[in-house]
Amino acid sequence: MPDTALVTGGTQGIGRATALALGRAGYRVGICARSGPAVESTLAELRGEGIEAAGRAADVSDRGQIAALVDHVRGALGEIDVLVNNAGILLTRPFEELTLEEWDATMATNLRGLYIVTHAVIPGMRARRHGTVINVASLAGRNGFVGGTAYTASKHAVLGFSRSLMLEVRKDNVRVVAICPGSVSTGLFTGQSMLKPNAERILRPEDVAGSILHIVELPERALVSELDLRPTNP
Repeated sequence: MPDTALVTGGTQGIGRATALALGRAGYRVGICARSGPAVESTLAELRGEGIEAAGRAADVSDRGQIAALVDHVRGALGEIDVLVNNAGILLTRPFEELTLEEWDATMATNLRGLYIVTHAVIPGMRARRHGTVINVASLAGRNGFVGGTAYTASKHAVLGFSRSLMLEVRKDNVRVVAICPGSVSTGLFTGQSMLKPNAERILRPEDVAGSILHIVELPERALVSELDLRPTNP
């Protein structure tokens, strides 16, 4: 039976590209996003390519919604073997213009959501002694940038979370990986007024998805705990 992967934020950008890459490689694919119509559209796209897929609308920061999502994916596709924690938001603001509500929203999705989804999935991986958790961090998890106080704080935390959890669960044959992309041509990044990327030179979502697929398909004895992925010539 093929392995099952769950991709959060799976309807656009890196998440959509990753869901397609995993599906084309033979995985069963579960997805979620906040928008129900976007989930249904992406599921139709996946199934149109012959990929076994399931999913539903869910906010990763809502524990009840994630419990329902995980139950739904398990019921439709089987136990979750690969988790890609991709859901995230980016709000660039000068610090004094950054509201507490925007700070809290960033942490709710980028950090609280990471905890909730992983907490729902990883006990089964440990019990089966089989599984991989991919946390989509960012090079902003290593470096700051102007306007990025909330985002960089959240992504630094993702790296700390990933490093500690990796050490905790590796003895159970469960891998935890943090992937840190640089600038990627997605709506999340290119829609920011404080960022001025060269859209012709930065990464594409498919570049990140390909790296995630490669990491997941390494022999189980091999663990890439962190991976930086940069544009060659930004």
